[in-house]
Amino acid sequence: MKKVSFLLLFLVAAVFAQAQVATNIYWVQFTDKNDSPYSIDNPEAYLSPRALQRRANQGIAIDEYDIPVNPQYLQAVAECGAQLLNPSKWLNGVSIYTNNQNVVAAVNALDFVETVRNCPNDPKAQELKERWLAKEMEAVESQRGMYGYYGGGATQINQLNATILHDSGYQGEGMIVAVLDGGFIGTDTHPCFDNMREEGRLLGVRDFVYGSTSVYSQSTHGTSCLSTMAAYVPNVFVGTAPKASYYLIHTEDGYTENIIEEYNWVSGAELADSIGADICSTSLGYVDFDMGQWDHPFAHFDGHTAPASIGAEVAASRGMVCLNAAGNDGDSWNGQCTLGIPSDAEHILTIGAVDGSGNRAYFSSVGPTYDGRIKPDVMAMGQDTYVAASDGTYYNGSGTSFATPVMAGAVTCLRQFNPYASVQEFCDIIRQCGNRADNPDIRYGFGIPDFSKALDLLHVDETQMQVNEIINVYPNPSNGAVRVALKEGAKADVEVYDFMGRHLFSYSFNGLNHTSLETYLNTLESGIYFVKATSELGSQTIKVVLTR
Repeated sequence: MKKVSFLLLFLVAAVFAQAQVATNIYWVQFTDKNDSPYSIDNPEAYLSPRALQRRANQGIAIDEYDIPVNPQYLQAVAECGAQLLNPSKWLNGVSIYTNNQNVVAAVNALDFVETVRNCPNDPKAQELKERWLAKEMEAVESQRGMYGYYGGGATQINQLNATILHDSGYQGEGMIVAVLDGGFIGTDTHPCFDNMREEGRLLGVRDFVYGSTSVYSQSTHGTSCLSTMAAYVPNVFVGTAPKASYYLIHTEDGYTENIIEEYNWVSGAELADSIGADICSTSLGYVDFDMGQWDHPFAHFDGHTAPASIGAEVAASRGMVCLNAAGNDGDSWNGQCTLGIPSDAEHILTIGAVDGSGNRAYFSSVGPTYDGRIKPDVMAMGQDTYVAASDGTYYNGSGTSFATPVMAGAVTCLRQFNPYASVQEFCDIIRQCGNRADNPDIRYGFGIPDFSKALDLLHVDETQMQVNEIINVYPNPSNGAVRVALKEGAKADVEVYDFMGRHLFSYSFNGLNHTSLETYLNTLESGIYFVKATSELGSQTIKVVLTR
C-alpha cells in the first residue's frame, strides 16, 4: 500500500519486483509507532498537498493514523529474513512472505511486534467468489437502444436524476476517484476511455497483489465497473463522472480468496488517501475464505472488526467518501445479513442494486449489520446495467458491483460541487434524498437518491453574512476577500488557528479597528481556519473556509 513515503520505498521496491502468489503469507502487527522519523507536525513528508487540502477543506486534523509505519520496524522485520509485501499505516503492520518458520519466530520475538498472523493461500474451487462475479461477468447482449447524449447509460444516470449535476457544470472535473478492484483488462485499449487517456485523466495504477507495474490483467471486472463512471462516447455511452480523473488499484486476487486481500484493500485505500483521492469506489466483498478459519461470522459485521472494515472507517475519517458494493447474496437467512466486508462499515455508502424501473434486484444483499444498523444505504441500477467489455464492445451486466460505480460517479460530481461538507454530513444528505428516506429498511436502505435534491441541500450561499453572537466573517466560504464585523459595541480578543489547531494570530480589538483582522485573513492561503473571539459576552468560534 505504499504511500508518499520516500523512506519506505527502498524497503519494499525489491519485493514488488518479485511477482508471485505466496502460500506462506503472514500479517505482522506492530505495537506502536514510537521513535518514528515522521511526525504530525510535518505531514508534507508523507501526504500529498492534495491530501492535505482535502483535510483542510473538511477541518480534519492530522493524527497518528496518518503517520506511516515506522521504517525502522520494517527494516528489522526484513533483517530477520522476511520478504516485505504491503505495509499499512492505518492498521500499523505489514504483510510478509516467508517459508521459513525460524524467520517467523524471529519476527515474533521482536519487542515491537504484537502478533504474527498466518494468512496462507490454499486455493480451491471459486464457488464463493463466483457469488460475486459470475453473474456480473456474463456478457448479455444489450437490449437497450442507443438514444440521446448518454447512449446506453441513459437509464442508469436518469434514475438518479444526476443529469442535473452535469447540466449545472459538474462532470467530475478536478476530482480524483480511486477504483479498487480485481483487474482492468482492456481499460488501456477500450474506445470509451480514449477521452480519459488523451486528457491525462488516468493518473496512475498500482498493483498490491503481484507488485507488477500493470493492472491490465487477471480480470475485466474493474474495466466494466470503471466504464459506468468514466466512459465518454457521446450518443453511445457516457458515464456518471465522465470528466473525473481516475487511479486504478489492484487489490483483489482473482485466483484465491484469502484474508490477505482485505489487508491489500486497506493498503490500496491508504494509497488513495495519500494521493488526495476524493472518492473511493470498491466493488468487492469478503465473507468466506479458502482457509475456513478466517471466515467472517455474523458477529464480525459490526463495522469495526474485520480488517477492511476498520480500514474503511479510517478512510472515511480522512475525508474520502467511500462506496462499497453490498454484495450479490440476496435475502437474509437466519436473521443474518448477506453483506460482504467492508460494506458493514458505518461511515461509508453501501450500495444495493435495482433494475431500471427501481425494483430491487433479487440478488442484492441485505442487512442489518450485527449491531443493528440499516444496510445497504442507498440503491442504484445494478440489474442490466450498461457497461463496457474488455474487447471494445458493450453489454448489460448485473450485480451490485455495477450499481456502486454508477452511484460513485454521481457522488463524485456532487462532491465537486461541495468539497467542504464532512463525510458524515455529505453521506447523510444523500441518504435523506432517497425515495425511501421516510421508511428505510434492510432491503432498500434509504432508496434511490435524487441528486437534484442533494444539490439543493448542499448549496452554500457564499454571499450570506452569518449572524453570530460576537463576530462575523463573511462571505464564508470565500474565494476572494473577506470582511469582519463585531457585534455593536463589543470588544473582543481574537485568535486564529489552522485546521491542525496551530495558533497563527492574536489581536484585541473593537468594532473600530477590525480591519487588522481582515488584513490578516486576506493574507492566508486556501484552507480551513478557525477564528475564536472571546469577550464579556462569551466565546464564539467560526470555521472560515478560503478557496483562493
